[in-house]
Formats: sequence, C-alpha cells, structure tokens
Amino acid sequence: MFKKIQYTQHPPSSNILIWDGDCGFCKFWKTRWQAKTKGKVEFKTYQDYAQNFSDIPIKEFKKASRLIETDGKVYSGPDSAYRSIWHAGNKLWHQMYASNPIFQSLSDHGYNHIAKNRSFFFKLTKLFFGRDPLNLKPYWLLYLILLVIIISIL
Repeated sequence: MFKKIQYTQHPPSSNILIWDGDCGFCKFWKTRWQAKTKGKVEFKTYQDYAQNFSDIPIKEFKKASRLIETDGKVYSGPDSAYRSIWHAGNKLWHQMYASNPIFQSLSDHGYNHIAKNRSFFFKLTKLFFGRDPLNLKPYWLLYLILLVIIISIL
C-alpha cells in the first residue's frame, strides 16, 4: 500500500501532480485531468521531478501519484486525483474522500489494486472508454446492452 504523506518542506511555486511517466494507464488519466484543470495544476513525472522533494522517498513516488500544493500539503494516491479535480471546480470527490472513512478505504484499496495491475487496467480503460482520454467513448454501455441481449436470448 502507498504511504500517505501529509506535507513536504519543499513547497512548489504552483500546484503539481507528480505521476509515473512510464505508465500508460497513468498517462491516459493524467491527460484527462490536465485538460480538466486548465492550468491550475502542473503535471510532472516523478522521473523528472521527484528530486525536488528530498523529504519524500522515491519509492513512494513509484507507488502512487502525489499532488503537492503551494502550501506544502501533499495528497496521495486517489486523493491526488480527487484534489486535482477539486482545483477544476469539482469538489465532490475530494470532500467525500476527506469526510467518509468507508469511501476513503475503498478508494485507497481500489487505487492500490489498480497500481499493482496497471497494464491490465490500461487495457480495460481503452476497451471501455476508447484510446482518446480527451474524448471518452461509452463503449461499456454497448457491452452492457450486448450482455442484456445475450442473457435475454438464453
């Protein structure tokens, strides 16, 4: 499981989400969040930028994305995504994570599972949503309809 880091002694001059640049799944969703945040959050790979935060072990950047805000506050794993979207105006996900222990636990365990199986979930993401993170296709709905039709025929 990734470690939740609360604070860094090296706050950046702008909000930065640090992610794994070698991960296709991460790149797909980073591209989507980057478009949604419209410049309110910078996106940097840990391979290029983690050295700026000497008080955060590199192994922790390898386990989970980190949103580091200008006050030094660090949001880890799923909350790094939720808090990034918070900057775009969608406050719901971060508020639920911060206030609901069940949602927080489900998010953390789900994130951890996906992080350990990134290539599988990247294939699943492309299958359900298409290859373009800026133009998601609801293929999952077609699969659901097809499944209902097959079940009704049997």
